[in-house]
Amino acid sequence: MQKTFLKYTFFILTGAILLILFINLLFTMHAMESQQYAAFQVKIDQVIHTLESNQAELSRMNDNLDEDYLTRAKAAAYVLDRQTDLMMDTAEFQYLAKLLNVDEVHVIDENGMIVSGSVPKYIGMDMANHKQTREFLGILESGDENAYLIQDTQPNASEGKVMKYVGVARKDMKGIVQVGFEPTRQLEAESRNTYDYIFTKFPTDVGEEFFVVDAVSGEVLGHSSGLQREFSADYYDLSSLYDSVDGAFIKGSDGKVSYVVCSVYDTVLICAALPGDIMVQRLLSNVGSTFLYLVFIEIVVLILLNYLVRQKVIDGIHRVIQHLTAITNGNLDTTVSVGGNKEFEELSGGINTMVKSIVNLSDRISAIIELSGIPLAAFEYERGAGHVFVTSGVKNLLDIPDCEAASLCQNTDLFDRYIHTLMKVPFAGETDIFAVRENKFVRIHMSESAKRCLGVITDVTDDVMEKQRMQYENTHDALTGLYKYAHFKQLAKQKLRHMPSSMVSAVVMLDLDYFKEINDTFGHNIGDQYLQKFASVMQSMPAEHVLTARRSGDEFCMMIYNCNDVAEIRQYLEVFYDALVRKPVELSDTQNKVIRASSGFAYTADRGANVDALLSNADEALYQVKRETKGCYAEYKNA
Repeated sequence: MQKTFLKYTFFILTGAILLILFINLLFTMHAMESQQYAAFQVKIDQVIHTLESNQAELSRMNDNLDEDYLTRAKAAAYVLDRQTDLMMDTAEFQYLAKLLNVDEVHVIDENGMIVSGSVPKYIGMDMANHKQTREFLGILESGDENAYLIQDTQPNASEGKVMKYVGVARKDMKGIVQVGFEPTRQLEAESRNTYDYIFTKFPTDVGEEFFVVDAVSGEVLGHSSGLQREFSADYYDLSSLYDSVDGAFIKGSDGKVSYVVCSVYDTVLICAALPGDIMVQRLLSNVGSTFLYLVFIEIVVLILLNYLVRQKVIDGIHRVIQHLTAITNGNLDTTVSVGGNKEFEELSGGINTMVKSIVNLSDRISAIIELSGIPLAAFEYERGAGHVFVTSGVKNLLDIPDCEAASLCQNTDLFDRYIHTLMKVPFAGETDIFAVRENKFVRIHMSESAKRCLGVITDVTDDVMEKQRMQYENTHDALTGLYKYAHFKQLAKQKLRHMPSSMVSAVVMLDLDYFKEINDTFGHNIGDQYLQKFASVMQSMPAEHVLTARRSGDEFCMMIYNCNDVAEIRQYLEVFYDALVRKPVELSDTQNKVIRASSGFAYTADRGANVDALLSNADEALYQVKRETKGCYAEYKNA
């Protein structure tokens, strides 16, 4: 009797422990995969942000250098137009190049020949003989004395040397003055924007690898450990990578499985991978501690039960067996009451306690779950039965009032309707996460059959709130609350793509006038308030027609979309400028100032128009206003 009793008790407890471990394993596996996916996404976003930041820096540097190079070329032309005796003296040209801080100076006559310059071996070269030099002949053909050409960095025609050339038309005669530069700064900046360079500066955890694959050809363009290796694993294949956009386990060529996350960026796929055995090690480490706790509890329970059976089972065992038989048959309301001596009374009390513990198994499972430290709750019921098996955490995780919880747990139909009503509307962008109330979210996994339902509930409020915070910070400017420039461009492309065919949209580039004087006079705190006031006026524009963003510093941009014609676009701009006048900024206790801003806009009726090109045109119109009038707006006019 004693051995049989202990054997069945062992089976029951072991089964409960295995169920708990299985639930814990499922949760932990999903949680680890979600955490790894989120971690990879953050790192991939950091790589993309670094690429975009480096590209923006390179673009700004090139614009500044182009303007500087053009100024030096015009200075060389100015000197040569007034000192014609320098034309055939190479030494003087070299001296002029040194004064202008350029590497080469050349003079090209009306026939397209280099007739003099600082590099003797280039003299006599026919500019028409090579594609690189031929571009400058357009200056001669234009006949415009203000014509110029800033050529992109490329190998020169004479010796394949990487150079950047700028040519300007001569004013005193037909010809060209050309200056050349070794583009050291551009090349250094471009080298910092390579994938391999970024990966060398990017921290990775043990076993992680990051790589970039061409989205069309499938060629591996960069890898965190370099390109001196073979890329034969399945997770370098394009079809496999596209399947891992939401995270996927992919088998490699050596038979080992890796967890891969891929993100599409421009014309490439930026990917991250982690060997599956590392994730298994982490999983076993997390589940192992729970297993040890459960085994310890099982051992303690078995020892106690063995003691009770050994000490308390004496005469009258058959009566006890009869009661136990009734209990085994499912009559858990049976009360064992064997009297006559102290031993039987204690045995009856122990059995009754054990029966109650089985009935209240949910409480014990809840205690075990609490020991694991995991915000987890579970429920189970058979449709049509009277009682719902729930752990104590269900009520707290679902925010069910005490009075309502009692009735729900005693009626499976009520509980079934309650849980399915909650699961009708998932949280935005999710499939298994639901809002219990404002700022409280749970993940519900359910396994259902025709008669039986098993569910696991976990609290994911912190994960959801952190994800929302990160999404907001990634897309909004911290000072003004406006969209960041990169996110603005994405939204603008979407608005343009979905614009009705009968309407027009415009992008507007804005720049605050005299902002530096305000900063210098009243301090940066007032300057920040000045920017915030300007942003609040932008945000007051109708959201159904206007997108707003901060580009950088005192530069802003808007998109006015879904308008009937350009006149309506101008009406919105008039409303905006009128609002600026009506909302001055308090600079001090005695001084208020109306915000002045210059802007330029470019509009289109083409849903396939290039947003970057529109922004560039609007920028050109803005700078025209800045040069001529300030404090107003102008439309871009295509010359």
